Amino acid sequence: MIDFSNGGFFKLKQTDTEHGVKMVQALLIENERVLSAYKNIRDYVVFTNKRAIAVNVQGMTGKKRDYTSLPYAKISAYSVETSGVGDIDSELELWYSGLGRVRFEFSGSSDIRQIGRLIATYTL
Repeated sequence: MIDFSNGGFFKLKQTDTEHGVKMVQALLIENERVLSAYKNIRDYVVFTNKRAIAVNVQGMTGKKRDYTSLPYAKISAYSVETSGVGDIDSELELWYSGLGRVRFEFSGSSDIRQIGRLIATYTL
C-alpha cells in the first residue's frame, strides 16, 4: 500500500479524465464514473463518484501498479488548504477511521476548491 505520510509522494497536476479512466477502468463498479484525474511523473489519483483511487506505478517498465481504493463513505474528516503567495501548492487531507491521514499535494494550477466540493458532495 502507498505510504500516504510521505508528502513528496504526490505532487499532482490535473490530467485528461479519459487517461484516468484508462488507468482504473478494470476496477470500476457498476454506476461508478471518473470525475477527475491528477498525476505526477508516474503516479495518479483518480476521483470517481464513489472513491479516490491512488495508483502507484512501480518498476522500470511501469507495468507493476499498486491501486489503493479510498472510499468516500469511510472519510471521517477532511481538510483543504489553498495555495498562497509563498506556497504555490495546495493540499487535501482526508482522515479515515482505521487508516489515518491521507495527504495529497497539488500544483498551484489545480483547483483545490473544486476538489473540496467533490469530497463534500460525496461525504456530507
